[in-house]
Amino acid sequence: MKPERLEVTRTTLPPFEEYCREIRPLWDSCMVTNMGAKHEQFEAALRERLCCSYVTLFANGHLALEAALSALDLPKGSEVITTPFTFVSTTHAIVRCGLRPVFCDVRLSDGTLDPDAAERLISPRTSAILPVHVYGNICDVERLDALSRRHSLRLVYDAAHAFADSFDGHPAAVYGDASVLSFHATKVFSTVEGGAVCCSSPEMCSKLKDIRNFGIRDKETCVAVGGNAKLNELQAAMGLCNLRHFDEAVAARQAAAAIYREMLAAIPGAPQPFPSGCSYFPVLFASQALRDTAALELDRNGIGARKYFWPLTSDMSCYSGFDKGNTPVARDISSRILTLPLFPGLTPEDIHRIVSLLPV
Repeated sequence: MKPERLEVTRTTLPPFEEYCREIRPLWDSCMVTNMGAKHEQFEAALRERLCCSYVTLFANGHLALEAALSALDLPKGSEVITTPFTFVSTTHAIVRCGLRPVFCDVRLSDGTLDPDAAERLISPRTSAILPVHVYGNICDVERLDALSRRHSLRLVYDAAHAFADSFDGHPAAVYGDASVLSFHATKVFSTVEGGAVCCSSPEMCSKLKDIRNFGIRDKETCVAVGGNAKLNELQAAMGLCNLRHFDEAVAARQAAAAIYREMLAAIPGAPQPFPSGCSYFPVLFASQALRDTAALELDRNGIGARKYFWPLTSDMSCYSGFDKGNTPVARDISSRILTLPLFPGLTPEDIHRIVSLLPV
């Protein structure tokens, strides 16, 4: 019998009956959007979970990131220092907000933005820094905070990978002027689609709510030219359910990652696990050729590993008109990295099958 295909991740869903119970009141109220009861309950639960004063929910993580940048009122055409070692959404948000990305190199130790390299890129045109907590590796938040304050820059974190991760006992969501989360189906915590902006400023929170809901404050008052980026009640209900099972899901991912590490350590010449939280299990090969060979062999055998992140966003054709920057470390990691399947329900037998197919 042909083994089940294993994708790089699998959406975490609550027990079906539990979700049905959660959404049952929506059939009574017919209130399925526009910041209803489930939406408010979910925002409150996230504020508590993330130790964050203000959490503003959005329909998805990309709209949340665009809203965070828009709410800061950065000068149009100004520069935002960011990493090319990320999903394209990070760079797209900058450009779609009328800003220019300046690509900065990353640290070999964890793939996050290099504060020293970032400081060298600051110019009179720089208005903000947008780092990414890659694979749940928390950026050097202390140095980046000091850097942004020293140069009077705004600091927004793309924390799409870091819902479960913390620094010095504090959740990733509390850092910067804002931290942006994604609750996409591929993430360790999911509402199927969804996202949030976390911040400590009531003024910024108010702006975010205006951006999210057409600038409407009440039935007769519209104070800003906003859009429509509301998280609906069905998504919020999914979030409430998944939040109850989140620690269990994290523990399952951590257990699977530990098995990967044990198996890889026993094989001379095997790719090395790259630092990560529980969102992904990336490994670093000795060369791009070995990485590409591994990806093809896994795919032929029904295993959907992914080259996260290849190519760099700075190399995407849509950014051909922008300076690619000097990012040799990011380029090196990108050419050799491969993320292997990781999700609750992945068995030791699955992991053994995956590891046995890796070239050494």
